[in-house]
Amino acid sequence: MDARQFSASRPQHHVFRLLFPIGLAVLSLWVINFEFPRVVSDHGWWDFGAFVASGRAAAAGLDPYGIYPPLTPHVVFPGFEAWNPNLNPPISALLFQLFDITDLATSLRVWWVISLVCYLAAVVLLLRRYSEGVEAILLGIWAFALAGFWDTLFLGQIYTPLVLATVVAWLLLERGKLVQAGILIGLLVSMKPNFLVWPVLLFLAGCWRPPLVAAATAAVIAAIPLAVFGPQIYLDWLSLVASDGDRAVFLTNASFAGLAARAGLPLLGTVLSALLLLSLAAWAVWRRPGTMDVSSFALVAALLASPLGWIHYTLFLLPVLLHHWQRPWTWPVAVALTIPVPLVLAQFGASAWLQLTVGSVYGWSLVLLLLGLIANDRQTSYPPRQGVLR
Repeated sequence: MDARQFSASRPQHHVFRLLFPIGLAVLSLWVINFEFPRVVSDHGWWDFGAFVASGRAAAAGLDPYGIYPPLTPHVVFPGFEAWNPNLNPPISALLFQLFDITDLATSLRVWWVISLVCYLAAVVLLLRRYSEGVEAILLGIWAFALAGFWDTLFLGQIYTPLVLATVVAWLLLERGKLVQAGILIGLLVSMKPNFLVWPVLLFLAGCWRPPLVAAATAAVIAAIPLAVFGPQIYLDWLSLVASDGDRAVFLTNASFAGLAARAGLPLLGTVLSALLLLSLAAWAVWRRPGTMDVSSFALVAALLASPLGWIHYTLFLLPVLLHHWQRPWTWPVAVALTIPVPLVLAQFGASAWLQLTVGSVYGWSLVLLLLGLIANDRQTSYPPRQGVLR
C-alpha cells in the first residue's frame, strides 16, 4: 500500500482528533473568561461557610450536622429551596476546624490556593501519562475550564485534594503499586463513601490487595471521630444523609437519582442505580476485566449510582476521559462538562421537559460515558485469570 492509499484509508476521526482539541481549547478559553469573574467576586461563603460552621459546632460540643445561619447556606431557586449543611462523614468535623484558625476571608483564599495546587498537580500527572506536545497544552486548558472545577472554587468545596488522591491511586494501580493505591483509595472512601464501589469492584474482579488496604485505611480514619466524639456523631450524620433526598432534583446532580427525580419518577433512580451496581458486580466476577477497565466503570458508577452525584464529582472522571481520549465518545462528554453551572441553573423555573433535557446535560453526559465504556468492553477480550489475582 503506497502513502496515498494509506492516507485515504485512515478513519476520518483521526483527522478530527487533531482538530477537536483546538476547538475544545477555544471553547475552554471562553468558559474560563466567563467563570473567573464569578468566582473571584464577593459572592458569600456558600459550602465553605457550612464547613466552618460544622467545625465550630463540633469544637463546641454541638451537632456538626446542624443548620447554623448565616454560615450554613440557604439555596433558593424557582421551585427549589433547601439548606446546605455539611454532609461529609464525621472525620470532616475534625478537619473543618482547621478552616477556623484565621478569619474566614483569609482561610478561604488559603484554601483556594491549596485547591488550585492540588488540581494542577492532578492535571499535570495525567497529561504526562496520556498526552504530549501541543495536545497536552490544549487538554490542559480544557481541564481548567471544567464546570466542576470552577464551581468547586465558587463554593469553597473540598474536592480537588481528593481528585489528586484519585489520580495518584489510578496511576499507581496502572503501575502495579497496589498497596500504595489502596491507601489512597481508602482516604477517598473515608471522605466520599459513594466511591466505595471502586474497591468493591476491584475485589470482585480478583484484585484483592488494594481493596483490603483501602478498607483498613478507611476503618482507621473512621475510628478517629468515633474516639473523639462518640457514636452519636455517626447517628447524626446518618440521620442527615437519610433525610436529604429532596435535593436530588437539583440540576447539578448528575446521577440517575437526579435524572429520575426531574422526570417525576424518583423510584426509577433507585432501580437504575441498583441495576447498574448489580450488573457491574456480575460483570467483574464473570469477565475478570483488567484493573483499569474496572476502575473506569467504578468511577463512573460512583457518580451515576449515588443519590447526589454533583457536577464537582465529574472531576474524578479526568483519568477515565484521558485514558480513553482516543475514542470519539469521550469528546461530547468533554464538551458537556465545560458548560458553566450558571447556564444550567438558569433552567430552574423552565418547563419540566427543559429541566430534564437541557437542565440535565451533566447527567446525560455521564450516561453517554457509561454507554461508551460498555461499547468498548464489548470489543475487548480479557485474558483468562486463575483464581484471585493479587
